[in-house]
This record gives sequence, C-alpha cells and structure tokens, in this order.
Amino acid sequence: MLCVSGERGLSRRSFVQAGILGVGGLALPDLLRLRAEAKTGTNDTAVILFWMSGGPGHMETWDPKPNAVSQYRGPFGTIPTNVPGIQFGELMPRQAKIADKLAILRSVAHGSGDHTKGNHWMLTGFEGPAFNVPDFRVQRRPSLGSAASKLRGANRPGMPAYAAVPHLRGGTDNFFHYSAYLGPAHNPFVVDSDPNKPEFRVRNLSLSSGLTFDRLDDRREVLGLIDRVKHAGNDARDSSAEQAFSLLTSREVAKAFDINAESDAVRDRYGRHIFGQSALLARRLVEAGVTFVTVNTEPWDHHATAGRLPTAEGGKKLIPPFDAAFASLVEDLHQRGLNKKVLVVAMGEFGRTPRMNPEGGRDHWGNVFSVAFAGGEIKTGITVGKSNPRGEYPIDRPLTPQDVTATVFHHLGIDAPKVSFPDQTGRPIYLVEHGEAVRELVG
Repeated sequence: MLCVSGERGLSRRSFVQAGILGVGGLALPDLLRLRAEAKTGTNDTAVILFWMSGGPGHMETWDPKPNAVSQYRGPFGTIPTNVPGIQFGELMPRQAKIADKLAILRSVAHGSGDHTKGNHWMLTGFEGPAFNVPDFRVQRRPSLGSAASKLRGANRPGMPAYAAVPHLRGGTDNFFHYSAYLGPAHNPFVVDSDPNKPEFRVRNLSLSSGLTFDRLDDRREVLGLIDRVKHAGNDARDSSAEQAFSLLTSREVAKAFDINAESDAVRDRYGRHIFGQSALLARRLVEAGVTFVTVNTEPWDHHATAGRLPTAEGGKKLIPPFDAAFASLVEDLHQRGLNKKVLVVAMGEFGRTPRMNPEGGRDHWGNVFSVAFAGGEIKTGITVGKSNPRGEYPIDRPLTPQDVTATVFHHLGIDAPKVSFPDQTGRPIYLVEHGEAVRELVG
C-alpha cells in the first residue's frame, strides 16, 4: 500500500474534489481508457434526447382529438401547423410553425401503465421490472446513450461520449439512463447543475474551492506515482491519466459548457428556464463533440391525484417552455448546418389515459402515445401511424419501443439488430431483437 504523507499529502477525498474519481468510484483515467478502447467507426453523428419523464399527454401535444367529446378531448384546443392536415395541441405554437421539420410517430405502444416498466422500455428498448418487485431499480439492459458511448465513443477526443443535462434526478421511476452490463465507463457524464441559474457551473469539471492549477499539477505527480507503482509499464493507463487532466483543464471542454458565451438574444429565444437553457447547452455539447446528450426535463405525471398536478395546470406549466426549447433547438440546428448530423428525439415512458379522470387529470397509458423526431437524415413534415378518434389505441402502423431505439441507432450508424454484448452471464444480448428503424423516416 502506498502512503503519501506530509504537507503535500493527498487523500482519496482530495482526488474526488479534483474530479479525478468518476462515477461509482471509477477513476477518471480508467473511464477515459475504457471509452477509448471501445470506440469504433468514424461516424460523427449525434443525438439529443428530450426525456419527458412521467409521460406527456399525447392529446395535449402531438396527437390532439378536436372532434372527441370533452372528457376525451381535454382542457385544451388544437392549432394547425405549417403542414396541411397536421394539427398539434394549442400550447405548442412554436412547434406548429416548424412541423415541416418534424416527424411524429403517433402509434407507439408497449401496453404498460407502469412507470418503471415504461421508463426502462423506452430508454433501452426492453421491458423493465415492475414497480412492486424487490429489485425494481436494477437496470436490465444498457440505455441508448450508454450503447452509443460503447460503440461510438465521443465525436471529438477529450469530450465525454454521453452527457446528461441538467441532471438525472426527478420524475417517476427515472432510473434507467445507465450502462447496466456495459460497465461504468459508459454511464453518462451528469452536469448536475441548472444552466438557467446565474451560479451555474459543471460540478464534475470544476476545481474545488481553494484548489489551484498548481496544486492540480501536484496531484498529477501523485497520480503518476501511484500508477507507476500499481501499473508499471502500462502506457495506455498513463495516457488515460493525461486525458483525465486534459478533461479537467481543457479550454475546449470549458468552452463547450460556457453557456454565458451565447448572446442574450439566443438565450431568450430558447427560453430563460430549465428547459430552454438545458436544450441550448445540449446543442453546445454536440457541437463540441459529445455523441449523445439527454435533456432530462421536469416530471410530466399529471393525473391530479397523489399530489400530482391536474392536466390543465400541468400542461400550462410544462408544455410552453418545452415547446420553446424544442422548437428553438431544431431551428438552431438548421441555422448552424447541424440538422443532418444531429437527431433530436422527444418522448416519455408512455402517454396518458384518453378519458379524463374525475379529478381533472389523465392517468398512465401505454396503449398508444407519440414520439417526436427532428433532424438527421429522416423524412420530416409527416406523421407515422394513427390512433383511434378517442386516442385509445393504434389503428394504423403500430410501432414498438424497439422500433424507436432502432431508428436512433440507425442515425448513429449502428445496425442494432446485428450488435450484441455479453451480459453478466456471458450470454449475447442484442441491442434490438424485435424491431427495425421506422422505414417511413429512414427508407
């Protein structure tokens, strides 16, 4: 055991404060080394996932039913979009103006109203555990972002492959953004700070109070000594240690996270709220070389019981800021010439019950819901699939969570039905087993 003592002695806590230790105690050099070993291919495409944990109401957003009776139609009206024949909910005027740049899947279903099952299903493509089982928090399959990290790595050296903004807290059973059996190297880099706040800073990249770059150099010396003792002759590990310090001190990394570099006009257009500024930060990250960014928004579980908001109140609170953030991101990607490179996806774990409950809310509903796409090479200005006139179930082109995940992987240049990883038992597990990229979007 190596013991470092004296005035410049360092503890494990010191390394944590310097950002040298990563998720779950994994050393940041190990994290970078494992990701470097995993990277394959030269595709530089990226994905931004708006994760709407809790389940947005499909009839309040992308699949309104203006001709249904009031208890099904709900509290909001319908507006036309710039694509003839396509209507959105009235609280999404910004997206209505750019519907020609969107593609809406209106017939996704998995049949479960269980948050835990649905969360796992949509984030991984596979059914998750039921909420009432003892190990309901245990992730069975890797998330989309973790698989992208494993197979693609970052689009630019020194950047994380998979990031989450502003955090991965909140929501209902919002557990399954992680790597499962792919290992902790492919967990997300979590910003863990609200970019809309004046005091925003990326905790995982910031030096602790009182820690200077001179002292960080001292830590470099100690880390090198420890590595030489424990891993003599391992040049790859030494290289990864250098990358770790580069990540901590890189001007390019700091620049990517510096949302204050954006003009007030741009920040205002996205919206001065957690939705808008998180979306703007996600754009900055993919532009800087991050391959997969999850924007984890506020919870959407609006059933008006058990302390949840009713549909009308919840919709007014969350849909307008989401509308501004999502539309601004899509417009911005087009203006910056990134729309072909970056695929944007918005979804939750399920939809909401077609019939309003007596308290003015909509309950959990996995029998049909909507998923929105923009960017990439997909065909836009279309809807795919159809739900019945009361929004209860698909009546045309039913789609599954694996069809959604296969479409995301297709954009990333990953032939998911042909890619497998060994699970904890060594059994090969495919990324997609019973789905395919939605042909109307990619064919």
